[in-house]
Amino acid sequence: MSWLLEKINGGLVRFFLIVVALFWLVPTIGLLASSLRSPEDMSASGWWRVFAKPSQLTFGSYRNLLENGDITHSLWNTVLITVPATVLVVVIGSLAGYAFAWMEFPGRDWWFLIVVSLLVVPVQVALIPIAELFGKIGLFGTILGVVLFHVGFGLPFAVFLLRNFFAEIPRELLEAARLDGAGELRLFTRVVMPLGGPAIASLGIFQFLWVWNDMLVALVFTKSGTQPITVALQTQVRQFGNNVDVLAPGAFISMVIPLAVFFAFQRQFVTGVMAGAVK
Repeated sequence: MSWLLEKINGGLVRFFLIVVALFWLVPTIGLLASSLRSPEDMSASGWWRVFAKPSQLTFGSYRNLLENGDITHSLWNTVLITVPATVLVVVIGSLAGYAFAWMEFPGRDWWFLIVVSLLVVPVQVALIPIAELFGKIGLFGTILGVVLFHVGFGLPFAVFLLRNFFAEIPRELLEAARLDGAGELRLFTRVVMPLGGPAIASLGIFQFLWVWNDMLVALVFTKSGTQPITVALQTQVRQFGNNVDVLAPGAFISMVIPLAVFFAFQRQFVTGVMAGAVK
C-alpha cells in the first residue's frame, strides 16, 4: 500500500511540475507563434489561432527584421557589449579569486572584505556619477563605456564566487604541483582553472544573461548608434507601435539567444551551483 501511495504522490509531483513548466513556456510559445504570423493575421486574431491554421506560419517577419538596419545593428551592438563584458569579468575574476584564495600578500583579508562590501552597492546609485565621469573622459555613449560599467559591477560577485570555490581545492594538490616546479601562473592555468571549470561556467552564464538582458544601464550610457537590442526594441515600440512584424521576431531572437547559451552550458551550471553543497 505504501509503494502505491509513493507512486501516486510521485506522479502528482511530476504532473504539477509539467503544468508549471507549460505555464512558464506560454509567453515564449506565444512570442514564437506571433513572430511567424503576418501582421494581418496578428491583428485579426490571437496567436493561438496558429494551431488551428498552421498555414498562417511564415518567415516574412524575419525577412523584414533582417531588412531593418536599426534592429540588426543593435543586435550586433549587444554582442559587442555582452561578449567582452563576460570575458573580462571571468578572466579578471578568476585571477583575483585565485589570488585571494591562495596567495599571501599584505591586507589580503581586508581587501577581500572591501570587494565583498561592493556587492551591496546598487547599480542605480552609481549611474549618475559614472555617467558624469564618462562624459568628462569621452566614454559616455560608447560601447566601451557600457562594457566597463558592466565589468566594474560584475567583478565583486565574480571575485566572491570564485574565491570561495578556489579555496575548497585541496591544499595538498597545490603543494604537490609546487614541488614539481610549477609557478603561480602555471599552477593557475594547469591546476586551478580545470578544477574551477564548473564555477567559471556558472559565472559566465550569470554575467552573460545579466548583460544581454540589461536595459537600465544601456538606456543611460548609450546613444542611437550604440544601443543594444533591448533599447532598440523599446524605441521601436515608442515610435512605431504597429510594426509588430519587426518587434515580434526581434524580441524572440533577443530572448532565445541567452536561452540557448544557458542550455548549452546547463550541465556546467548545475555542477558549479552544487559544488559547494557537498564536500
